[in-house]
Amino acid sequence: MEKVYDVTAIGELLIDFTENGVSFQGNPLLEANPGGAPCNVLAMLNNLGKKTSFIGKVGDDQFGRTLKDTLVELGIGTDNLLLDKVVHTTLAFVHTAADGDRDFSFYRKPGADMMLTAEEVQEELIAQSRILHFGTLSLTDEPVRSATKRVLEYAEKHEVMVTFDPNLRPPLWNNLQDAKEQIWFGLSKCSAVKMSEEELEFITGERSLDRGVEAVRNRFDIPLICITMGKKGSRAYYRDHISVEKAGFVQPNTIETTGAGDTFCASMLNYILDHGLENLTEQSLMEMLTFANAAASIITTRKGALRVMPTVEEIKALID
Repeated sequence: MEKVYDVTAIGELLIDFTENGVSFQGNPLLEANPGGAPCNVLAMLNNLGKKTSFIGKVGDDQFGRTLKDTLVELGIGTDNLLLDKVVHTTLAFVHTAADGDRDFSFYRKPGADMMLTAEEVQEELIAQSRILHFGTLSLTDEPVRSATKRVLEYAEKHEVMVTFDPNLRPPLWNNLQDAKEQIWFGLSKCSAVKMSEEELEFITGERSLDRGVEAVRNRFDIPLICITMGKKGSRAYYRDHISVEKAGFVQPNTIETTGAGDTFCASMLNYILDHGLENLTEQSLMEMLTFANAAASIITTRKGALRVMPTVEEIKALID
């Protein structure tokens, strides 16, 4: 089947309430930013000239309609985005520390993103995609867990490459053992993965990145594994013979880190779309990490993520 979309993603689409100043009464002001890791990734890919589509569910409420309008505005396909008339749109409150790091409070028991069913997923959309991307928030609960597994079955059937970002959010799991099992499940299905050093340690128990990646590779032969290390930068492991590390671009005016990992992930996917996963070299991996690190650093200077992804010109200017 003809490939209409470069990347289709399944998962959560929600509102991130981020701190934005203080009222005259001294109360914190919160800004409603469209968010959700899969769509953050798609928004960045659109900025890089790729065609994308999203599979998910939001509430048939003010927030849900705003989110759908935002995707349409950004050029992200919404043919398989549904509005739930019973369950409200998922909300996340992002509390920002002085160094830009975050703490999340979720209103998702349940949230509309959890209510997507396997029967609501469009097989044709998967067949028309070059890459299917997913994370673990669509694996926390039923029925969206079954919907995600159905999508992965369609990807295998139509020989669509699968990429994965664990995006671990402990408050959303009933227990962390289930989270660990679902991350391993995700790793069993993908050809490329982006995860943080904390997520790698969580599933392997190894503080050494080399030993952690070795533990993953002992179970699953994933061609490309990228590990993000915050302001320290990132590392890429290709096949079983190449690993490269690139220092991060430290921004003096960092506000918050929301979306940094998603921006990096989108840059990784963009490189795969342009170059494939065969015959990558140290030089090409360093090129990929440099671009991804620069893009991720830019998003840390902005509130939110989905609507404010950096442009190619901004990223190249920073690298230069």
